[in-house]
Amino acid sequence: MAYGVKIAKGKAYKGAALKRRHIRIRKRISGTAERPRLVVTRSNRGITAQVIDDLKGHTVASASTLDSSIRGGEGDKSAKAKQVGQLVAERAKAAGVESVVFDRGGNRYAGRIAALADAAREAGLKF
Repeated sequence: MAYGVKIAKGKAYKGAALKRRHIRIRKRISGTAERPRLVVTRSNRGITAQVIDDLKGHTVASASTLDSSIRGGEGDKSAKAKQVGQLVAERAKAAGVESVVFDRGGNRYAGRIAALADAAREAGLKF
């Protein structure tokens, strides 16, 4: 089945391109109970990570820069992304998840996305 994203103009073009890339990635990636999907959503201000079992449609664990333990912390956005990666890995391991499929959400694997992934790996989550 083909999914289309309407071509936009100006600033909306970036959002449409991001959506197209995410659709292209999601054609190949799916989370199961044994190996759920670690989804990263990035905005200009913050970052969110969720561990999702796509077969059941449930979120197993999640973390965000809006969590109270991270929100008032020091450091730049990359440092906060590392904290989110550690937190989501701890919560996933507490829920019984050992390995995940990484879904970068159409973003480039660099900067905050890479910092989050590396921190989750260091905390013991396997990709």
